[in-house]
Amino acid sequence: MGRRERKNKRKLKIEHILIIIIILMIITSSLLCINISYRKDNYNKLNDKYNQLKKDYKKKIEEYNELKVVVDKYNNIDQSIEEVKKEYFSYIKQLEDDILNGNSDKKIAYLTFDDGPYYNTYRVFDILEEKHVKATFFTTNTNGEYCYDNKGEYCWARYKEYLTRGHTIANHTYSHAIFRGLYNSADSFMNDVIMQEELVRDQTGGYTTNIVRFPGGSSTARYIKDSIVERLRERGYGWVDWNSLDGDANDISSTDEAWSILRNTVDEKIEVILFHDFSSITTAILPDVIDWLRDNGYILLPLFYESNMVNK
Repeated sequence: MGRRERKNKRKLKIEHILIIIIILMIITSSLLCINISYRKDNYNKLNDKYNQLKKDYKKKIEEYNELKVVVDKYNNIDQSIEEVKKEYFSYIKQLEDDILNGNSDKKIAYLTFDDGPYYNTYRVFDILEEKHVKATFFTTNTNGEYCYDNKGEYCWARYKEYLTRGHTIANHTYSHAIFRGLYNSADSFMNDVIMQEELVRDQTGGYTTNIVRFPGGSSTARYIKDSIVERLRERGYGWVDWNSLDGDANDISSTDEAWSILRNTVDEKIEVILFHDFSSITTAILPDVIDWLRDNGYILLPLFYESNMVNK
């Protein structure tokens, strides 16, 4: 092979190498561009996803804050209700003071119902609701878990119903055992009060009573009344009797008799009227009693601890 041929062969070889290098550079450049483009696309996608996640997170935070406001309101609802009730009762207390001091010609009647709950309590509820009246129910467990006047009816359900309907629950002792040891001592009486207090709390989910009525009235406590009152005061209770009634706890035989007793006993500017929610006679006259009281200038209200009618 001649010198010229070797030189041409070497030159051809170099050209081949250069072509291969150029091709490789083109491929590398293309791959690099593709990689950069891929990375850029991937970055853009990741960035879009990140921005979307930021938006979603911000939205969730806003939803959380809105929900937290609602939850806080529910968490504080009991306190809010108590504050409203406290303000409401402060106005009634002022009205009582004005009435008792002769500075107001208004009159107040507190309707109170003893010895329940009963099956008939629902009838009382319905009448009060129809007449837009809130009352006070002095409860006891003497009738047991099931209604004395309908053994197939679960009477403890009434406890939540008292509150749902806006009435006041008060304490009339657990056993109402006037002749079976309730008044043997201050201890025996207070144990009964505490048992009923716990029953009310359990059945309502936390409601605490602070008004007591002595079964049979405070005079039934006789010689231990002062010691009982002292113990009640220590536990934050006030107690209340009544100054008018329709006689439904006695052997009255007709609505006429109940009306006669009621009219003869309602004569004060502030009345605490004693009824019993087992009485069909009381429920028969109750709508007309409410109308009659209103026609005679009485405002009908539920009892409250600060009332002048509640002894403390």
